[in-house]
Amino acid sequence: MVFTGVLATAAATGALPREPGGAGAVRAGAGAGSGATVDSAALSRAAAAAMADGKSGKKAAEEFVSRSGDRWGAVYDKREYAEFEQALDGAYTGVGLSAGRTAGGRVGVTRVRADGPAERAGLRTGDRIVSVDGRPVDGLSVSEVVSLLRGEGVAGSPVVLRVERGRADWTQTLRRARLATDPVTVSRLDDGTLLIRVSAFTKGAGTRVRDAVRAAPAGAGVLLDLRGNAGGLVSEAAVAASAFLDGGLVATYDVEGEQRAVYAEGGGDTSRPLVALIDGGTMSAAELLTGALQDRGRAVTVGSRTFGKGSVQMPSALPDGSVAELTVGHYRTPAGHVVDGRGIVPDLAAGERAEERARTVLSGLGGGS
Repeated sequence: MVFTGVLATAAATGALPREPGGAGAVRAGAGAGSGATVDSAALSRAAAAAMADGKSGKKAAEEFVSRSGDRWGAVYDKREYAEFEQALDGAYTGVGLSAGRTAGGRVGVTRVRADGPAERAGLRTGDRIVSVDGRPVDGLSVSEVVSLLRGEGVAGSPVVLRVERGRADWTQTLRRARLATDPVTVSRLDDGTLLIRVSAFTKGAGTRVRDAVRAAPAGAGVLLDLRGNAGGLVSEAAVAASAFLDGGLVATYDVEGEQRAVYAEGGGDTSRPLVALIDGGTMSAAELLTGALQDRGRAVTVGSRTFGKGSVQMPSALPDGSVAELTVGHYRTPAGHVVDGRGIVPDLAAGERAEERARTVLSGLGGGS
């Protein structure tokens, strides 16, 4: 999935890189890489001036952000922003697919949710989207395509897709549905290892991780799978860290020059063997958790370098009621490492057989047979 579309596709997949930080309104979002930030007061003035001239304040804000160099800054209308906030609760209205840019520059289906409208209609990963409700998607951003797929967010409303698969193409009508996400799955492997997969840090995800660790038999190792986790709530990542740390620093971040910190709660299991699986799809809050466990010597990390998304964003209300998410700073791991644009390098590099390698490492730590 091209990352410029992640903020919009998040509501369709449960992958939520927009995250309230310790100050509540701060988000650890998609890194601008260049460190560019936006003057929120100047942005608001630009939107107000456009409205006074009878123009769109939201469009003026979008143009302002585009010129600022904040590549991942974005502007949402009231409905779009409300949908993202609702998605943080682990539910959304959509058709159950993720969209991304293909190698040929087309918009394709990158993931299909089980039992969602898209799967029931027979759509598959790799299908190409030609049009949505008769509107060709060539020339549109992934965010715009996903917005068309979501429509007004009304469950039961129809959306007509024209799809290509190989040399075949057809038109399919889907009906949007209210779908719930399940970002945490817990299972026991045959050697007694506790496997915890976390696909996103939506509300309650951190508590589910902590409860699973507390309920595990004494001495059972934990394989924490954060591969493909595009982020979520920083507060939930901190709660998850609290499952394995006895308090202490999880990350530091700056907001317009002011230094702040995120801490774990006390009482975590500091002795249970732990291996964390990571890859290039591990982003934002998931990187924050990875960095804390790695820097503090609590986990062995296995896989490949993480995405490198470590900027802090803050929502700013505009005069017309729309909301701009603007980059205001960056976060660091407990040891002071910068994540944005660099990612986190695993202790043990592993590719396709990463899970097998991780289980071997965990066994060596005494966490499996």
